[in-house]
Amino acid sequence: MGSLERLVRETVEDCRIAREHWDIAAIPGVELTHLPARAIAQAAKRAKELGAWIVVVHGETIVEPVEKGTNLAAVQSPDVDILAHPGLITMDEARLAAKNGVFIEVSARKGHSLTNGHVVKLALAAGCIMLLDSDAHDSPDLLTPELASAILRGSGLGEDESKEVLTSSPPILLKRLPLTASR
Repeated sequence: MGSLERLVRETVEDCRIAREHWDIAAIPGVELTHLPARAIAQAAKRAKELGAWIVVVHGETIVEPVEKGTNLAAVQSPDVDILAHPGLITMDEARLAAKNGVFIEVSARKGHSLTNGHVVKLALAAGCIMLLDSDAHDSPDLLTPELASAILRGSGLGEDESKEVLTSSPPILLKRLPLTASR
């Protein structure tokens, strides 16, 4: 929280300059990571006020110590767009995500991906929109089309469902963003 204002403002400005000078759609966003669950709504709202177009919340992955209640706080917040690596998300949380338009991440990140089968199963049952995310920390983490498809299929999605996650879900998220007004 202490660096949120500075980081979001710098990211917003960097993205504005990139959009202005290059033919790319640089999108300012933030991932809220390891916050107290009760602070998530406030932090997400503040990030949006500062100009973040996308707010991601680091979910309750099973491989990191994330405070219990983080997933619920994320899917309840009107300012959260994506719940990343939600670990052992509950059906109630998945239903709230679907109801509130919070995208659910299927993660390609080592460790975070261990619960992808569970995440996909509940997301499908609840009617959530899913996104595949590389959660890249370095260039070798970036996804090829073949690996992206394999991760989704390995998560329990069929070919048509995998194609939907890869081709239909991203434009739904992008339509929420002020891309055309800022280019």
